[in-house]
Amino acid sequence: MPTIVPMHTTVRPLARDDLDAVVAIDARLEGRPRRAYFERRLAAALRDPDLHLQVAADDDDGLAGYALGRVMEGEFGRVAKALRLETIGVRPEARGRHVGGRMLDEIARAARTRGIAELRTAAQWNDHAMLRWLDEHGFALAPNHVLERAIAATAREAPAGGEALLDERREIDYGATGANDYEKAGRDACEVRSMTLADLPEIARIDRALTGRDRADGIRRKLDEAIRESGVRVSLVAVLDGAIVGFAMARADLGDFGRTAATAVLDTIGVDPEYAHRGIGHVLVDELALNGAALCIERLETVVAPRDLALLGFLYDVGFAPSQRLPFVLPLR
Repeated sequence: MPTIVPMHTTVRPLARDDLDAVVAIDARLEGRPRRAYFERRLAAALRDPDLHLQVAADDDDGLAGYALGRVMEGEFGRVAKALRLETIGVRPEARGRHVGGRMLDEIARAARTRGIAELRTAAQWNDHAMLRWLDEHGFALAPNHVLERAIAATAREAPAGGEALLDERREIDYGATGANDYEKAGRDACEVRSMTLADLPEIARIDRALTGRDRADGIRRKLDEAIRESGVRVSLVAVLDGAIVGFAMARADLGDFGRTAATAVLDTIGVDPEYAHRGIGHVLVDELALNGAALCIERLETVVAPRDLALLGFLYDVGFAPSQRLPFVLPLR
């Protein structure tokens, strides 16, 4: 009988030279190559390392695994920083050697040094292997709802919705019966265009008015990344009376969490309180759906706190429904 020699595994930061090996492992796991996705994520981490935590595991045969995480700064109405575990993969021959656990431990250690209190991720409800792995490594169901809405080819005529709102309830009277009038008024009155770096001061101003906090640095980093990743640029601003009166910061996930369908996730949307009740939020998300259809994006997705009953009711009213994906959290303190 042959002797099985245990392999030595080391964990280190993911590097540019790892790209080919990462793509090869991922293609074996997913059944198709996703090179463009990993090129974007690696390039984003090199441009702004403060927003990313990416690690690799090596064994005697080369790259054994990889894990990509991104810092969450204000997404989904959050205040405290969290780290979103976007994807993790282990070479099939290296499974059963705690490679994934070693990488998770390193990401958790590095996150703690940055003052990050928790890891967040999501998984399909019937991905039994991933659910078992998350359970074994201390993750629990997060107290949030994941909602989604399909984007049809007739996106402009579909019900317009919003997700991950900074404070959408300031913009919409959820008890009103005239919401469609607001939506029509907003569509007739405002222009919606792609977001640019020059829009940052006005976006930060609206964000401060809604949250009471100055988050300009975090917004700048997210905006810079969204614009640089031109293949998945879906962030928008609304212009009325010659001024920016609303914005929607979104990203198109073309591979995160093992997704097989392109999904647009609206992290943050805000409307200037002085322009409330004019349907601007509706128009922004309506345009996001239209642009998503043109980019072959199949659905919108968001995460909502269960206590935010007004926002949940709004989202259901505009066509969102519970997703087949489950949110998970791992406390780090």
